[in-house]
Amino acid sequence: MNSTQRSCSARPWTLALSLGIGLLASPLIAEGPLDRLTALAASTADPALRLDVLRGMEAALRGRNGVDAPAGWNDLETRLAGSADAETGRLARNLGTVFGSPRALEALRTIASDPKAPATDRTAALEALLRTRDAGLVPMLQRLTADPDVRGAALRGLAGFEDPNTPSVILGAFGRFTPAEQRDALNTLASRTAYARPLVAAVSSGQVPKTALTADLVRQLRSLKDGDLAAELTRIWGVMKETSPDMKAEVERVKRVYWAGGSQPGDAPRGRVVFNQVCAQCHHLFDTGGNVGPDITGANRADLDYLLQNILYPNAVIPNEYLASTVETRDERVLTGVIKSQDANTVTLQTANELVTLPRPEVRRIEPTAISMMPEGLVANLTDQQVRDLLYYLGRPGQVPLPAGAK
Repeated sequence: MNSTQRSCSARPWTLALSLGIGLLASPLIAEGPLDRLTALAASTADPALRLDVLRGMEAALRGRNGVDAPAGWNDLETRLAGSADAETGRLARNLGTVFGSPRALEALRTIASDPKAPATDRTAALEALLRTRDAGLVPMLQRLTADPDVRGAALRGLAGFEDPNTPSVILGAFGRFTPAEQRDALNTLASRTAYARPLVAAVSSGQVPKTALTADLVRQLRSLKDGDLAAELTRIWGVMKETSPDMKAEVERVKRVYWAGGSQPGDAPRGRVVFNQVCAQCHHLFDTGGNVGPDITGANRADLDYLLQNILYPNAVIPNEYLASTVETRDERVLTGVIKSQDANTVTLQTANELVTLPRPEVRRIEPTAISMMPEGLVANLTDQQVRDLLYYLGRPGQVPLPAGAK
């Protein structure tokens, strides 16, 4: 091996990533860089270098679709399809979808639909297919909502397409979903006016519990800006305010509710269940939860006033990294979340339940807001005892077990 070869092998990721960043810098991908990356992946005898080049290409093209295949890609894809290395095969399929390869699309559909394949592989295949924005995927996604191994990915994926059958498919099986799957289902139904109307009707009729409409979902539904929908939400849920005039009075009111429980106001295990229902999707505490909002494990949780001020008035002080934006797509989808990155090619948005990368041409409008991702009114739908349990749990110095039989 000569010195040049040793240098490339020693720094394959640096090479691939630098070329990938160059691709990302322009909304129009020049043929040269992709052609050179493909040629390098095809010519090298070093599997590690080939993997790094493929990873660089995937990173550069993330969120893109309908890109012309580079010179030599068809031959390289044929070779890689027979690779014994699972990661190489996955990268080849993912890149093939970007280039519109029928072979890659068919392979991914087969994996996603195969009940004998590992759930992680099926989910990854489904997510790769969803990046193609192929409306022909909708019947498969609707069918896979009955498959617990990939149900979450299928429910999230349906938000990307407007189809008249989707609300009935989701609502008809809603009671059989796990709590996490129900959250995915509700976020999908709240993303489009055509889906939100059947959802609100299901809440009104009792098919979906009123308590399932947490404050963040109500705010998302209001962001659809549909007058009839807003009026029905007000009838069911009440008036939602983004700012409240008297923080001190409300804090004192909830403190009275809390201390009405006596010397041990709440039950910590039950409070953990409430936390999982209304907080864990966005906040990490101890060993569980999401990363949309701050990790609150190290927060001043033993101070009841601190807890209440942050829960009841999240819009009082908002770090820039947690300011919400509303994104409207050209196919009438509305998403609320934190903009993680954007450039000439893509917009990446962290919503309450997923990280979404949208091709820039599909984005109609982005409206920054002056409010937090965490809405006010989180405890409005809770009973007094649930409020006591939640606050008591949040004040514990360490994790507590869930109640027996709790999911």
